[in-house]
Amino acid sequence: MFLFLDKMLCLVVLCGVVMTVAGSDQLQAATVYWNATDRTVLLKQGIMDKEGGAYGYFNDTMERTGWGVLQLWAGYGKRAGSGEPPDDDQITFHLAGYLEGFLTAPEMENHYRNMYPQLIKDPKVRVKVKSWLSEQDQWTRQQSLKFKNDTLWKHASFIVAQLDGLQQGAAYWAKLNKREPLSEFAVQFLNAVGDLLDLIPTLAPETDLNHLKTHFTMPTMGHCSALIKMLPGFENLLLAHSSWYTYAATMRIYKHWDFRVKEPHTATGKMSFSSYPGFLESLDDFYILGSGLLMTQTTNSVYNASLFSQVKPQSLLAWQRVRLAHSLGHTGEQWAEIFSKHNSGTYNNQYMVVDMSRVSLGNWVADGALTVVEQIPGLVEYSDQTQALRRGYWPSYNVPFHSSIYNQSGYPEMWKEHGAMFSYDLCPRAKIFRRDQGGVSDLASLKKIMRYNNYKSDPYAEGDPCKTICCRNDLKAEKPSPGGCYDTKVTDFHMAQQFAAEVINGPTTQGGLPPFSWSKFNSTSHLGLPPTYNFPFLSMEPALGPDP
Repeated sequence: MFLFLDKMLCLVVLCGVVMTVAGSDQLQAATVYWNATDRTVLLKQGIMDKEGGAYGYFNDTMERTGWGVLQLWAGYGKRAGSGEPPDDDQITFHLAGYLEGFLTAPEMENHYRNMYPQLIKDPKVRVKVKSWLSEQDQWTRQQSLKFKNDTLWKHASFIVAQLDGLQQGAAYWAKLNKREPLSEFAVQFLNAVGDLLDLIPTLAPETDLNHLKTHFTMPTMGHCSALIKMLPGFENLLLAHSSWYTYAATMRIYKHWDFRVKEPHTATGKMSFSSYPGFLESLDDFYILGSGLLMTQTTNSVYNASLFSQVKPQSLLAWQRVRLAHSLGHTGEQWAEIFSKHNSGTYNNQYMVVDMSRVSLGNWVADGALTVVEQIPGLVEYSDQTQALRRGYWPSYNVPFHSSIYNQSGYPEMWKEHGAMFSYDLCPRAKIFRRDQGGVSDLASLKKIMRYNNYKSDPYAEGDPCKTICCRNDLKAEKPSPGGCYDTKVTDFHMAQQFAAEVINGPTTQGGLPPFSWSKFNSTSHLGLPPTYNFPFLSMEPALGPDP
C-alpha cells in the first residue's frame, strides 16, 4: 500500500523502505511504536507503518527551497504486541514528540546554537533563565497531576508529554550518531524563544523591578507584519504574515500534524503551520487548524517595565497557552478565553483568530469571524472585530489596538518621546497598509504588499528600510545588522480548507533590493543556513493520511 506525498513529488511505501525519488533532497521516514508492557518506545527508520503509534517523514529541502517539511500522524495505530489502538492521549503526544525529535535532531542542534547567542549573552542571565524555566516546568507538571481531571490541565499534560518525547527522540538520534544530546534546558529554551524576549529583560541583573514605577525601556525593532483581507463582495478571504526577527532564526520547517485525540472536549488534533526545529509551536504564528480556525499574530512591545513585576513562573508560557487554545477552542471567543488563563506575561502579542465557519463567501460574514486578542503582564483583552473585516481589512504591525493594552504598555509615552512610530493610526506601516490594501485582490497582490519595501522612494518610509511592511535592517546605512523581515506566508479561504499555503523564506528582494548574503555578517552564528537567500514562493499542503 502506498502513501502519496504528491506535493513533495515522492512516494513512500507504508510498512516498507523509503524509495529514492525526484524532488526529495534528504527525505527521512520513521515509525515509533509503544510497548505497553515495559512502557518503552521502539523506533524503526525508513518505514511509515500505519499500525505504528506515530509515523511520518522529514524532507530537508532547506538548501534548495528555504524550507524543510515535516509531516506526522499519531494516535491512529496500535500498541505493539496488541490489537488495540493506544487509548492514552499522553502516549500519542509523547510518541509524536519522540518522532519529531528524532527526525529533526540535527536541525534542532544547529538552531539552538544559532539562537542561544542571540538571546543570552551573560552567563548570569543563563543561570536565572534556566532556574525560572525549570520552576515553571515543575509547576506545570504539578498542576497537571493535581487537576488531572480538569480539561485544560489534561491537555497541558499532553503538551508536557510531547516535550519530553521531543527531547528523548533527539537524544536517541544523538546516541546513534555518537553526539552529545541536547539538554533539557536547550529544548525548553527553543520552545520558549518567544517568551524569552520578555523574560530575559525581566530577569536581567541590572533591572530592579521593585523600584521601577515609571521606568520605560528603549524602543526596539518590531516583530512581524500581518494582514487579513476581505474582498469587496466577500468573494474571498485572504490572510498573510511576514516575520521580523534576526536572520539567524531562518532555519524553517513547515509542519503538518495529524493527531487522533480521544479527549472529548478536543476541538482538533490537526494543524498545518510554519515553524522551526525543536519548536512544538509556530512562534510566527501562522496556523491553519482542523477546527476551522486560522490564527496569526504580531508582537507588541511592553515599554512600561514595571509591568514585568507580575511575571511569575507559576503560569503557562505563551506558546503553551496557544497550543491549549488550538486544542480546545471551537470559536474565536473560546480560543481567547482559554488563552487568557494562567497568563505568563511573556511574549506579549496581538493574536488574530479567524473562524471560517462564520464566513459564507459571496453572502455574509457573521459576528465572531475575527477575534483580536492582546496580552500584557496581568491582562489579556479580546474583542470581536468582525466589523473591520466586513469593511475590508485588518492590519497588524506591532502596535496594540485595545486602548487599555496600548496605554498600560507605555505607547503614549513612547509616542510623545519618539514620534508617530508608536501611534496605532499614524505609524508608517499603518499608513502604508491603509494606502495600499485596496490593491489586494488575490494571492499575487497579497504577496506583493507583504514583501513590500520601497524605502528609498516611499515618503512614509522616510528613507528607513525598516519603516515599511518588510524590513531590511541589513540595508541600513548606519549600523546594519542581519535582521528584519525574513519570510512571508499566505493563504486564502479555499486553500485553508485544504490546509494549504504558499510560503517564502528570506529577506525581500522586491523592487530590485539585493538578496541577503551571510558573507557580510559571518560573525553571526548561522549554522545550517543557506549562504544566500533568493528563493521563490513554495506551495505547502499535507499529504493524504490515514482514514478517520
